[in-house]
Amino acid sequence: MIVLTPEAADAVKAAMVKTGKEGAGLRIMVEAGGCAGYKYLIGLDHEPREDDAVIESGGVKVFIDPESQPLISGLKVGFVESFEGSGFTFENPNAGAKCSCGKSFG
Repeated sequence: MIVLTPEAADAVKAAMVKTGKEGAGLRIMVEAGGCAGYKYLIGLDHEPREDDAVIESGGVKVFIDPESQPLISGLKVGFVESFEGSGFTFENPNAGAKCSCGKSFG
C-alpha cells in the first residue's frame, strides 16, 4: 500500500489543475540510478498501463508498474515547502540506505 500525505495529495491535485490533467493519476516508478542505487520517478498519466497496480490515496489515483511494486510497497509520499524549495519526500520501509537528497535509495 502506498500512502500520500494530505500535503502530497493536494500538491498532485494542484499540478493536475495547472497542467490541465484533471482526473489523471500519479505514476510512481523506480529505476536503477541515483547515488544510492535506485531513484524515484513521478509524473502524471491519464490512464494506467495494462499491468499497473492502481490504488487511491487522498483522492488521487496512483499507478505503479509491476517491477516497482515490491521496491515501494509501504511507501509514504509527503510534500514539503521551505526556503530551499518545495518537493516530494519519500519514506520507504524497503530502503536499506538513502542518499542525502532523499530522491534515491538502495
